[in-house]
Amino acid sequence: MVGVAVQADNIVHRMAVEDPVPWYRKRNLRYLYFMLFPCLMGIEMTSGFDSQIINAVQLVPAWDQYFGHPTGGYKGILASALPLGAVIGLPLIPLVNDNLGRRWCVMTGSVIMIIGSLIQGFAVNAPMYIVSRLIIGFGLPYAIVAGSSLIGELAYPKERAVLTSLFNAAYFVGAIVASGVTYGTQLIPSDWSWRVPSLLQLSPSLLQVVFIFFIPESPRYLVSKDRHEEAFKVIVKYHAEGDENSEFAKAEMAEIKTTIAIELEHAKRSWMDMVSTPGNRRRLLIGSLVGIFTQLSGNVVISYYLGDILKLVGFTDPQFAAKYNIGNQVWGLLCAVVTALIVMRFRRRTMYLFAIAWILIAYVGWTISAAVAVERHSDAAAKLTLFWIYFYQPGYNIGFNALTYTFLVELFPFAMRARGITVFQFFGKAAQFFGTNVNPVGLDPVNGIGWKFLIVYSVWILIEGILIYFLWPETSGRTLEELTFLFEDDERGRKAAEAVENEIHHDSSISEEKAALKEMA
Repeated sequence: MVGVAVQADNIVHRMAVEDPVPWYRKRNLRYLYFMLFPCLMGIEMTSGFDSQIINAVQLVPAWDQYFGHPTGGYKGILASALPLGAVIGLPLIPLVNDNLGRRWCVMTGSVIMIIGSLIQGFAVNAPMYIVSRLIIGFGLPYAIVAGSSLIGELAYPKERAVLTSLFNAAYFVGAIVASGVTYGTQLIPSDWSWRVPSLLQLSPSLLQVVFIFFIPESPRYLVSKDRHEEAFKVIVKYHAEGDENSEFAKAEMAEIKTTIAIELEHAKRSWMDMVSTPGNRRRLLIGSLVGIFTQLSGNVVISYYLGDILKLVGFTDPQFAAKYNIGNQVWGLLCAVVTALIVMRFRRRTMYLFAIAWILIAYVGWTISAAVAVERHSDAAAKLTLFWIYFYQPGYNIGFNALTYTFLVELFPFAMRARGITVFQFFGKAAQFFGTNVNPVGLDPVNGIGWKFLIVYSVWILIEGILIYFLWPETSGRTLEELTFLFEDDERGRKAAEAVENEIHHDSSISEEKAALKEMA
């Protein structure tokens, strides 16, 4: 891997880390972080809500009866319509995100998802239900791409990794709400047992529509549009608590301006940038693989077809399945939040390798216990399967929940960030579409291969570990601007570092002159 020659200096990063005042004692930064939750953190709640809506409503007799007892491919398309809609909507996202700004892109996606949720809740047949999920899927990546970028670009460098990690952890909040609501409504003796939770899927998007303009636009986006004064005001207000003479604010602004200028000088702001240099091609490959790995590491089996898995090993009671599902989502949230809070303590690459090893152990253990439970009708092995599903959660959340957007925001420089995360979304949603259609067929003990399907995942997870070992770079301990030149030549990185140093030295010289004049006076 080509590193950055100036990374040893890490001027802005060092200044942020050495700042002794915690975020909660800074009034403006505290306001920003709290507002991120209704404005942006809720975006991934929609993803979690959706996974559990499909998972949980399959356990609701009224839904099963209304849609004609779906199985196999029919059940698959009911679930996979959302990722298919996402794939359709992805190509236009960078145009909205880079031209109208991060906030308007979030607004666009949120409005589309509200419309889709309303249609889903009032669907009168399967085609209408599928179309509604296509619409929700179309809008979701607009909000995700812009939201994840905006969190990374607004956050103070000291807390950036924690906040981008918490962004994905919100998935489980949506999943828990959906599981709990559906568990309660399944007792309603009508179609409203599944219509109520379907309508509630619009809740996170409604929050985003109401609150999104209560937070500022990305200063990096503003700089890219030559709105330097506005960008500096944002940095001063939230990163320097209103102090326009702050050395940190001036150094950060200098780094952003210089880095984006150098970056745009070598970029055409088109899809061709993704393959224009060896470094960008490597970013493209890694971003694509992260998308695939987040959806094909065995998680979709649990998220969408937990009921089928439990039936496979002998647990057929819908009430038990619903309770187990809620417990699994709460456990997942706990794992995700804890991981997000400690993400700054470990190197990214180390965490990814640790996570994939954990996931592999979980799947191998799960496969063996499922095989014994099915082939030998062992109650003990069936109960052990329940353990392995819970055991899986910490590993997955370390690698493919908490780290995902932290790593992607660091991997792709500003000019490529929207397109890079869009590529991630494309491969992620394509893999999700593939998984949601293939999993029910593969897990079917009659028409598929039943428990043997878990062997396929075990082998694939091993391949993922090998690819991570050889391809993943280390991105921790640097600002976004320093990471801009992660795979590029040293000269560009030096220019950015020199601009920061010059700004600091220039500011120091002025301060010394003022002090000397004051003393003379």
